[in-house]
Amino acid sequence: MLTEHAKVMKALAAAGEIAGRKKLQKMIYIAKKLDFPFYEKFDFHFYGPYSEELTCRIEELCALGFLHEVKEKKSGYMQYRYTLTEAGEQFLRHYDWDMPGLAECMQAMNEQNARFLELVSTVLYFEHLPKDEVKEKIAVLKSKQRYTEEEIDEAYAYIEALRSRCHNKARV
Repeated sequence: MLTEHAKVMKALAAAGEIAGRKKLQKMIYIAKKLDFPFYEKFDFHFYGPYSEELTCRIEELCALGFLHEVKEKKSGYMQYRYTLTEAGEQFLRHYDWDMPGLAECMQAMNEQNARFLELVSTVLYFEHLPKDEVKEKIAVLKSKQRYTEEEIDEAYAYIEALRSRCHNKARV
């Protein structure tokens, strides 16, 4: 019971604090694409891959008192910060599984900004396509973000670096 919730909590515990709902969504999606056992369904949305299931899990974890959500007003919009509560840490101790590389992966992603993670997750969403087609999709679907050719190349390099540093060999 609540196993999928606990996996999200484990990812959050590894990251420490995550600033932004969009960033949290992208980090879990990227971890999933790196073969970590996250089973939320993601669809392509305005800001890239998005999971309604993950949003519901986060809301439930906050309601249960396992996650702390802080709203901050930032430049005309609300930003949310997420951390594990003491109750969340205690609950997580009941789940004794190992996800090798998850902590390093989450920490590395948490150092990036949400805009870059949006690009990385978009590249991963379309990774089944040739690179030129992915670039075209980004130019059309993410035109407001104005990603440069260099940023897209950086996203591809970042994905490869994450795969080599954080590849998960264990399945839960």
